[in-house]
Amino acid sequence: MDNSLVVVYLSVLLVLLGAAGWFVLRQVFKTRKAELSLSRLQNQLGQGKGTTQEHFELGSLYLSKNLAIQAVQQFQQALKAAESEGESNLAPIYNAMGYAYFMQEQFDVAIRNYKEALKLKADYVTALNNLGHAYERKNLVAPALDAYEQVLKHEPKNGIAKRRVTSLRKRVAIA
Repeated sequence: MDNSLVVVYLSVLLVLLGAAGWFVLRQVFKTRKAELSLSRLQNQLGQGKGTTQEHFELGSLYLSKNLAIQAVQQFQQALKAAESEGESNLAPIYNAMGYAYFMQEQFDVAIRNYKEALKLKADYVTALNNLGHAYERKNLVAPALDAYEQVLKHEPKNGIAKRRVTSLRKRVAIA
């Protein structure tokens, strides 16, 4: 009886350590992949003019590392490259740039970029959610509520928008 309890404990410990090791290795490989992409893009773009996609990808990597200033620079380069390439799908670039400004707490500039993304693609749910969040951070409850309600028109099951609409309606009712 005593030995079987030890075997069970050791088995459980081995399973837990194996699972933890798997998660650690997975994270190491993800980080390594991101670092290799970052290095490759920095080298490639440092040597000359890059494509819209390359600048956007590098800007997104900078955002994932909380390097918002560098991300904005890359998104601006992406817009310039898009202009010369004749690229028409600019909404994701404006949305990402808005998020980079949001990270810097430059909410007015973020809002302007989110609105630009929405001019280009009116049903862009991510930009609408981001716009609502930026309005909330500026304590502009009515525009935030409107943005989240627009999200729900396009995606009625959007969990973020549902929670935010409920919360903002409570704030409006109290005021």
